[in-house]
Amino acid sequence: MNIILYDNQTRPHLLPFTFTRPVAEIRIGITKIREKWERVFKKECCFFTQSYLSELFPICITEDNLFIAGNLLPDEQLVSALKKLNKGEVLKDNQQCVLALRTGSVEEFKDLSNFKTIIYPNNVIAINSKHQIFLLNQTVFLNDFKTLKWHRKSGVLNASNKLIGDRRAIFIEEGAKIDGATLNCETGPIYIGKNAQIMENSCIRGPFALLDESVVKMGARIYGATTIGPYCKVGGEINNVVMFGYSNKAHDGYLGNAVIGEWCNIGAGSDASNLKNNYETIAQWNYNSNTYEDTGLQFCGLMMGDHSKCSIGSMFNSGTVVGVGCNLFGSDFHRSFIPSFSIGNRTKGYTLNRIDKVLETEKAMFLRRGMVMSEYYSKMISLLSIL
Repeated sequence: MNIILYDNQTRPHLLPFTFTRPVAEIRIGITKIREKWERVFKKECCFFTQSYLSELFPICITEDNLFIAGNLLPDEQLVSALKKLNKGEVLKDNQQCVLALRTGSVEEFKDLSNFKTIIYPNNVIAINSKHQIFLLNQTVFLNDFKTLKWHRKSGVLNASNKLIGDRRAIFIEEGAKIDGATLNCETGPIYIGKNAQIMENSCIRGPFALLDESVVKMGARIYGATTIGPYCKVGGEINNVVMFGYSNKAHDGYLGNAVIGEWCNIGAGSDASNLKNNYETIAQWNYNSNTYEDTGLQFCGLMMGDHSKCSIGSMFNSGTVVGVGCNLFGSDFHRSFIPSFSIGNRTKGYTLNRIDKVLETEKAMFLRRGMVMSEYYSKMISLLSIL
């Protein structure tokens, strides 16, 4: 059985993060959604996504395909129901929303009129909006941690560190380096990836994940539930943040209840509010409705799409949404919604940056990580700029 993770109606609500990836490539908890399904089925998954993303994230069709909504996260009951699904059957929840279907072709996937409906009676864990990425991070984190440490032996935490809580609630991968840090596992588990580093005088409260090759700089203060993806550098004060990977917030400044995409850089001394002065709920830009919508949340911070950057001393209001490939500078508060490929600030205004300039900067950032931007990736960014 071939496993295909498809973008469903939630994709527009997850922008700007789904501008540059399928829904199932979102990181939440410790791993990406795709990686969770691959662990469950013990095979690689492919994608059914937007056409301009398809060269980077191709689909593979066989005679027997299980299509799973990309915003769903696996649990034991759901996986059991999916494995029992026969060809020509579609699994729906109690609200008639499609969760998955099994078919032999993409054409059948597009027309469900002849499918037999199976109702799934249980609740599912699903990401339906961008702020749910940080809201659900703790719940998903705990499941990931149990899975990743199952029947495996953790590395040793050396005596220079102060551990608060149960030693079994911290898992250290090969090559990780932790010196002179305070790690509090009473509030949740801590996972440290391969060759990651936590520098001295850092204070960390779980749940917390630091993925492969990432660095927590000296004196950082990090509260859970926070996930720092691979090849990131973080410092300052961080609270309930999901950073997908290859991004930096390496200096002092506050970031809370936030989601940061890949290849972003937040300048020294930058701060992002997550609470309004009047304690009212926070409105946030929704790409689907093309307007601000009330999140119902009192705490909601910055949402920054891939390849966006801000200069030192940048300021963001609560609930700010920044698109892909933005170049922001200045010390005034930025607008609460900044479209993709914008350059400028609130005082002097924002204009659209030239795509060749955007790509030039991003290719330089790839090289700093010892990587080369592929032709497919460059093409994807170029196509996105004209959509």
